Formats: sequence, C-alpha cells, structure tokens
Amino acid sequence: MSQKFNLSLTTRNDLGKGASRRLRRIENKVPGIVYGTETTPVPVSALANELSKLLESEAFYSSIINLNLNGEDKQAVLKDLQRHPAKGHAIHADFQLIDATHKIHMNVPVHFINEDICVGVKMHGGSIAHQLAEVEISCLAKDLPEYLEIDLKDINTGTTLHLSDITLPAGVEIIELSHGESHDHPVVNVIAPRGEEASEDDNEATAAE
Repeated sequence: MSQKFNLSLTTRNDLGKGASRRLRRIENKVPGIVYGTETTPVPVSALANELSKLLESEAFYSSIINLNLNGEDKQAVLKDLQRHPAKGHAIHADFQLIDATHKIHMNVPVHFINEDICVGVKMHGGSIAHQLAEVEISCLAKDLPEYLEIDLKDINTGTTLHLSDITLPAGVEIIELSHGESHDHPVVNVIAPRGEEASEDDNEATAAE
C-alpha cells in the first residue's frame, strides 16, 4: 500500500432520514457508520468536500484508512458507499474497523497491463473482453493490495484467463476459489476476429467431411 489516506469523523446523535438530509444540505456533511467485530456501530459524519476528494482516488476503496474519530485515531476500510442516484455524490458511507489479527474481506480492482502489445491483438487483430473489474479477496490488513494485476502481453486469441490465473501477493486469497473449481470464473479473454473465426469453422467443417 503506497498511499496513505486520512479522514476526520465526528459522532452524530441526531439520527433518522430527516436528520441525514439536514446534515447533507445544511452542514455539507456525509452521514456514515463505523463498526467493528467487537464494537457497537457508531453513527458518524464526514465533511463532504474532504470525503469527495478522497473518493477520487481508486486506491481509497481498497486501502487502510486512518480515521480520526473525535480526536482518536483508528484504522478502517471503506465497506460500503451510497451515492445520489442522479448526481453521483456520496450520501452515506460505512467504515469497518480493522486489527492486525483478523482477516478482512475486500473487493479490489483488477488492472490489465500491456493490452496495447497483447499478442492476440497486435499480431492477430483480436480484441480484449473484460469479464470482471474487481475481485473479492481475504487477507490480513498488512497484506491488503491496492489492486491485482494481469499481464496480457503474451496472451493469444482464443485464450481465457480465470481467477486461478491471477498471481496473488503473499497472504492474499481469492474468496471465490475457496468454493471449488466451479467458481473459477473467467476474468478476461482475447477474442479472435470474426473472419478468423469463420475460417476456423470452415476448416473444421471441411475436415469433418
């Protein structure tokens, strides 16, 4: 984790939908909740401008966040974010407290590198189809990666990469793979051009005759 994120929160006692609307419109704050495995959920609020700036960074969604809650420092991850359906700004945020001994479940983005020099695209005119944009993982907080990476440089047409093909950092597990081979979902594939597909079909038909 190369980036560090800090966010100040304050507790709030005025609860309910009406209170949340007033908080957003009058105080320019975003309501939220801070919870942990052994703590009672605490209603909080953050300055909308401060939170919005942090949300501009992709890494914020999969990083450990240093929360300053009423002057006390805590570490947490962003577990849920609600946005306005039309305007897109944050209207509620949930933060989960973490500790060094408990594994956390997080969705992290998948970065596809070397797409421009992918063999199947550059040499054979294929196209890349992304099947998954993020993956749910399990790990200790110290091992949490900002993203997972897939190198497409040597991938040819007709090839599909699955969850099991992702190289994982030490201490990181993909949750879906713990459920068996049937959960080894496709992540990305390189599709052959239509003309090439047709040619292959014709060759197969000729061979069958």
